Amino acid sequence: MAKLIVFNKPWGVICQFRTPQEGGETLADYIPIREIYPAGRLDKDSEGLVLLTDSGALQARISQPDNKMPKSYWVQVEGDIHESALLNLRAGVQLREKGGKTWTSLPAKVARLSSPPLQERIPPVRKRRHIPTSWLNITLKEGKNRQIRRMTAATGFPSLRIYRYQIGHWTLDDLGAGEFRQTTIHLPE
Repeated sequence: MAKLIVFNKPWGVICQFRTPQEGGETLADYIPIREIYPAGRLDKDSEGLVLLTDSGALQARISQPDNKMPKSYWVQVEGDIHESALLNLRAGVQLREKGGKTWTSLPAKVARLSSPPLQERIPPVRKRRHIPTSWLNITLKEGKNRQIRRMTAATGFPSLRIYRYQIGHWTLDDLGAGEFRQTTIHLPE
């Protein structure tokens, strides 16, 4: 049996339990459970689903790209994104800074999305009076450092807000920002 924590990480929280040198909120500010570890991470500027466990085997099953567990994100981008940019995101884009090309063997699923049912972010996303925004649903099976931000920027539509809402079959359901629930998972012998 393994412990599994489903956590809705707020914006600005660092995905570790120890306080880093620069300070800021960490997982320890929200989850009072010991001996658990994140199965993958979200950067400080992203929100949403983080899974934590006390099992190394479950952690590897969730976070290792070889297991091809899909991770789905709601992404707000600057600008009215057009179909050719969506096609580029699906086909793979060249990432700058040690990135290579995305999706060589694991293509992303990318679709337009009407505004998802999210609470207003604290702090709010910047708004520009004459520049519209678009929402995307992006599902990845690989994960490079800050990949979604780098992908959307490479197509000319920078990410304003990234919210992970699903990993495999786990979702946040009705968890508000900063809330978590604990369950147990039966692992195969």
